[in-house]
Amino acid sequence: MPSVEKPKRSAKKAPPAARKAGKTPAVARPKSAPPRPEPQNGGNVRQQPDARGKYVYCIIQASEPLRFGPLGIGADPAEVHTVNYRDIAAVVSDTPIEVHDPTRENVLAHERVNETVMRKHTVIPMSFGTVFKTRDDIVELLRSAYDAFHDVLDKMQDKLEFGLKILWDREVMVREIENQDEDVRRLKQEISAQKGSTYFARMQYGRLVDAALQAHSEKYVAEIFEALRDVAVASRANKPIGDKMIMNAAFLVSRDKEQAFDQRVKEIGARFDKLTFKYTGPWPPYNFVNIRLKLERAKEK
Repeated sequence: MPSVEKPKRSAKKAPPAARKAGKTPAVARPKSAPPRPEPQNGGNVRQQPDARGKYVYCIIQASEPLRFGPLGIGADPAEVHTVNYRDIAAVVSDTPIEVHDPTRENVLAHERVNETVMRKHTVIPMSFGTVFKTRDDIVELLRSAYDAFHDVLDKMQDKLEFGLKILWDREVMVREIENQDEDVRRLKQEISAQKGSTYFARMQYGRLVDAALQAHSEKYVAEIFEALRDVAVASRANKPIGDKMIMNAAFLVSRDKEQAFDQRVKEIGARFDKLTFKYTGPWPPYNFVNIRLKLERAKEK
């Protein structure tokens, strides 16, 4: 029975782009790159290296000011704290007002803060590089979007995101189709036996193989989603990346169902031994939070 590799929470882990899940019919669950949104500058501010602003990592529910320690972005990790409004708060650190490049160190710091905060709080993650000019700008954001933030925090209470990517070896699947499908097998034999042009036979062979691959892929994906339905609150299918990936999904899971979800993924990995599973998490609910914010107060006047 394959085992699930639990995520490591060390701040010294390798950068997201450099780590990959193990390729195995078992289920690898490293803490690899999260499905975070594209980097952006929340305030659309021009680069002002000498000015100090506030880098925002996430929004949480908190009535009192909180401090999380020196975890933030910067050569010397910045102190991470909250800016509060009523019973919600932005998790922030002081930072130069400039565009933050998504370097290894910066991305790890952004992830490190969100990982730390989400251990005890439900978080609404902010995009990498979200910078506000002043504390008042953040308070105005919390005030103006208070109802939206509160609604999302209620819906996401005690929920985590997990990523599941499924890959296969296309050539292995083609050989399996050739063994199982009589029409495909016959066409392959005809192509091998013909001495003249095989163009039309190869075209027909290609169409049959592509159709069979598509049918197999859809069947696998449907079965995996169905098998995880009762241990997840919600799921989202994202576009697969590359020719080998047949499934690229995110699952929203209640904290009290995390072990059940782990176990189910492990069971699926054992059942579909021709597939490679890349299983990551837990993450903040990047794929399940969609709040569009108006940040006019933070723009350069």
